[in-house]
Amino acid sequence: MALSSLFSPRFLAFILLLSAIPVAIIVSLERAQPATNVYHYHSKGWLRECSKWDADNNRFIVSFIEGGLGVVPVPEKEDSKVPLEEVTVVKELNLGRNSSFGLTIDRTRNRVLVVYADVLGHRFGAVGAYDLSTWNRIFLTQLADDEKSFANDVAVDAKGNAYVTDVKASKIWKVGVDGELLSIIRNPLFIPKEWYKSFIGLNGIIYHPDGFLIVVQTLSGTLFKIDLTKGEEVKVIKVAGGPLLMGDGLELLSPTKLVVSGFVSRLVESSDGWNSASVVAKFSGIRHRIATTTTIKDGKVYINHAAGMGYPRKKHAIVEAPF
Repeated sequence: MALSSLFSPRFLAFILLLSAIPVAIIVSLERAQPATNVYHYHSKGWLRECSKWDADNNRFIVSFIEGGLGVVPVPEKEDSKVPLEEVTVVKELNLGRNSSFGLTIDRTRNRVLVVYADVLGHRFGAVGAYDLSTWNRIFLTQLADDEKSFANDVAVDAKGNAYVTDVKASKIWKVGVDGELLSIIRNPLFIPKEWYKSFIGLNGIIYHPDGFLIVVQTLSGTLFKIDLTKGEEVKVIKVAGGPLLMGDGLELLSPTKLVVSGFVSRLVESSDGWNSASVVAKFSGIRHRIATTTTIKDGKVYINHAAGMGYPRKKHAIVEAPF
């Protein structure tokens, strides 16, 4: 084809038509009536990686990919037609362009913990704790050392210890209640046999009240049980209907039911203390908005979707999953 043909009106019109197709699909999906309840809220940022429901204060807490935390208050008289408004509450200026990822609410100590990471260079990782009433920083603990890493999600045990997953090196940092780095949990089971499944490793993590952690490895879809009462013993949870490919955020709906969010979010149930489990339900959500994490509000499951739509104000969606 001659170079001049590449810039002919007919060819340019063809390219414009092709580019308009995905835009038209997205517009159609955005206009579609949701099948379940959705909390929409306005934000200044395009990406919101994690959201958790703060029941005591009637608000969602959300993490910013550009770094920081915000809250989305929910009024007593809800109007689904009116988007809620995000308010920034934490902005660590000394962390530069490091992103905020997973967060968890430590209700016992009235604080929230959030993970910070260097998305592109994989040279910095940290976990911060903030008072839920004042938003004053309680501690900020650096995690990353000479090994390239990608701190991603966090869970807190009954004693207040935090466990942070490293999605790049497939390990878990343990941080004490006062912010001291205690240890690093490594295990050969965390490393999949297929080399390409290591690109996105340990991701979502949750603490079970019976004294163990549950963590998912994204590309292999493997679910692990880490028993803190048995010297951090690691076992693979055999999941019927699995593996949980592209699993991301985790949340317990009950001691026997676990929600695994992702491109397809799944409800997983266990009757033997999480030695084995079964996928009992699935939910797709708003696929073009990229489902990431999950939270529980009033006994119902809500899936956070990372991508905001609109300009200059971006509208985000937290979608109920009817499990």
